[in-house]
Amino acid sequence: LDSFLSTFPFPFPLPPYLVGGLSGITRSLYISSGVAANNNLMLSSSHITSVVNVSGEVVNTLYEAIRYVQVPVAGTPRSHLCDFFDPIADHIIHDVGMKQGRTLLHCQRCEPLAALCLAYLMKYHTMSLLAAHTWTKSCRPVIRPNGILGAAHSLFGKNTVHMVHSPVKMIPDIYGKEVRLMIPL
Repeated sequence: LDSFLSTFPFPFPLPPYLVGGLSGITRSLYISSGVAANNNLMLSSSHITSVVNVSGEVVNTLYEAIRYVQVPVAGTPRSHLCDFFDPIADHIIHDVGMKQGRTLLHCQRCEPLAALCLAYLMKYHTMSLLAAHTWTKSCRPVIRPNGILGAAHSLFGKNTVHMVHSPVKMIPDIYGKEVRLMIPL
């Protein structure tokens, strides 16, 4: 358990005021908005060596000594984000981390960003979807992954998160309480 916990950069969730910047998920994986991803001071002070842009809307400012990768998905439920789970988890996040580097995933919207992050945690930290979601949300409170349920099932043969009916639409069961609190009586 200690070796598993040592892969995470913080013993407790980040304070909410840091959410506008880079959020550490593991020692080698950070997530942020496009604005933070284009801030050279944030990138260099966090020792980011690889940036994965999961946004068609944000153009990266290219800085020396940083590897840039564009994931060409729209972030809609119809996009094929799952096609990028393994390549991003294996060749970008994991390989960079093995070389003591750090990867920053960024997107304008939180859905595809969170899905790639959860896929990595499930694969390389053998976390269930529920555990990966809980951990990531504790590090960066605003996440709404899409397209991840199939990946969880293919990795583990089961899902720890299920789709349920809500007054709005079908939603993952982990958001049931939040949706009920948002619906006026």
